Amino acid sequence: MNEVLRQEKKYLINIVDSRKLCARLDKVMKEDKHNGLYGYRIRSLYFDRPDDGDFWDKVDGMELRRKIRLRNYGPSTDFAMLEMKQKEGAYQKKRSLPVRKKDAMELCRGNYTPLLAYGEGFAAECYGLMNSMCYRPRAVVEYRRMAYVAKENRIRITIDDRITATESCFNIFSPALCQYPVLDDFSVVLEVKYNRFLPGYIKDLLRFADRSEFSVSKYCLSRSAGLHYQM
Repeated sequence: MNEVLRQEKKYLINIVDSRKLCARLDKVMKEDKHNGLYGYRIRSLYFDRPDDGDFWDKVDGMELRRKIRLRNYGPSTDFAMLEMKQKEGAYQKKRSLPVRKKDAMELCRGNYTPLLAYGEGFAAECYGLMNSMCYRPRAVVEYRRMAYVAKENRIRITIDDRITATESCFNIFSPALCQYPVLDDFSVVLEVKYNRFLPGYIKDLLRFADRSEFSVSKYCLSRSAGLHYQM
């Protein structure tokens, strides 16, 4: 089980600025080893309570809130990461646990029993929470990511585009999910994650994005279609 505690800031920028930013970051930060030429693929299945409590906690800006998801890196991967993110003031705590593909498939179906076979306390916590509060799969989000890292303060900068979602199929290992776009093709989500503070040279690179801080999460964007028809 891996645990990180850090600050996170999000910005909505256009695709032209994102390309300029990548060119700047290439000169001062190290690329994530999975980037490749065009970035790497991420799929996340989000779980929520029957009343969509985690969704509304985010929309309402609650100081203490959580998000539970199952993430893989494309349909051909043989594992997934079970993750819980908890907002605690200015910081986000993220805990993650690798899960075998066959167990992840059960989680996608809403069966959390396989978590009991894992020796980690985090797995038992997720099992108890997701069962007692009736968490169920809600939406899958997929996007392409370019990521950059710096050793100072565990800085990680990610640039996500081609963001799509579905609320009708929850199999993150499916080779062909029927998805819809949640942002236009010219919009890109920039995320800046760090411990304690950002060094000045990183702030200078990101200065042009400061005017567009973005509070809506990808999960909230993914629920926009289904929740619209519920209202």
